Amino acid sequence: MKKLLVLLILFSSCKQKQVVDLEKQSRDEISKTDLAMSDLAVREGFYKALLFYAEDSVILPKEGKLPLIGKANAAKNWGTNPGVKGITWKPLKVQASSTGDMGYSFGYWQYQTNDTITYGNYCTIWHKQKDGKWKFVYDGGNGTPNPFK
Repeated sequence: MKKLLVLLILFSSCKQKQVVDLEKQSRDEISKTDLAMSDLAVREGFYKALLFYAEDSVILPKEGKLPLIGKANAAKNWGTNPGVKGITWKPLKVQASSTGDMGYSFGYWQYQTNDTITYGNYCTIWHKQKDGKWKFVYDGGNGTPNPFK
């Protein structure tokens, strides 16, 4: 009986470590993907980056308007417009599910033109695809005062 109890404790401990490792791995992957999306937005434009990393069923809220629902609808709405290139963002907090297939990133964004800088925050909900890549299912944000003061 003692041996069985020890084995159960060891198995439980290993299982908990696997869950923690999976969550950490997923958080790291989400953070890297979020930063890669920001880098793509700088190089090719905000809309191009969103379309590249969006899941087909994505929801994109729009201030004062109905949200864009679905990647095809967003692509149709934006047409060939690549979007602005002066926007960057960085995640401050990233969480992942214990199963490692869902998570979110929260952070601050900055949009710089020749004469102004606008700031805001964002929250992006990520879903791991069957091929192991992360795509987002929801992305929203709003303007804020300068968070870097």
